[in-house]
Amino acid sequence: MVKSDLALWKLVGSIVAGDLAGVSRLLAESPQLANASFQTGASRQAAKTFFLDPIGRYVYAGNTALHIAAAAYQTDIVRKLIAAGADVRARNRHGAEPLHSAAVGAPGSTWWNPSAQSATIACLVQAGADPNVVDKIGVTPLHRAVRTRCAAAVQTLLECGADPGRKNKSGSTPMLLATVNSGRGGTGSPAAKSQQQEILRLFQQRA
Repeated sequence: MVKSDLALWKLVGSIVAGDLAGVSRLLAESPQLANASFQTGASRQAAKTFFLDPIGRYVYAGNTALHIAAAAYQTDIVRKLIAAGADVRARNRHGAEPLHSAAVGAPGSTWWNPSAQSATIACLVQAGADPNVVDKIGVTPLHRAVRTRCAAAVQTLLECGADPGRKNKSGSTPMLLATVNSGRGGTGSPAAKSQQQEILRLFQQRA
């Protein structure tokens, strides 16, 4: 962890805690934090240090506070950051934008909140996020929502214009990922399987 990231880590602590007042205070004290990005982050060599246990997510180099607020489904904080000038199109080292972060979930986990996740996705798109944005391996937010079995997020992304037929660099579409074992931890759970059936239903309705 580098010294330049310390203030941003403090802001992230308030975000993960859902402390809107704390976020507002830190932004008032240091407005540049709205668009600051992490200089270091999780890697194969150093992962544990950058894991945010309350939301089950890692911090990667290039992540901004908006990436973390989106991942935590903290819609009010997302709005606050955007109002403070946060860039909804900011990319981390993987080329992922905040909308990618919002699209990931873990059905059955203590931190997953599908209604808050959907609200966060809608908020980001309304603020200018592209529902069909791709990261460095061609993955869209819809790919992520399908792969992690988040049906409400899938529905919201589809309503926002996400393309279920778009291929990633491996050639997989979200529709294909809905039909196969995703390989993600927890996606074989009863909760995830129920979500998978709902996702399949959503795609069938659009066929």
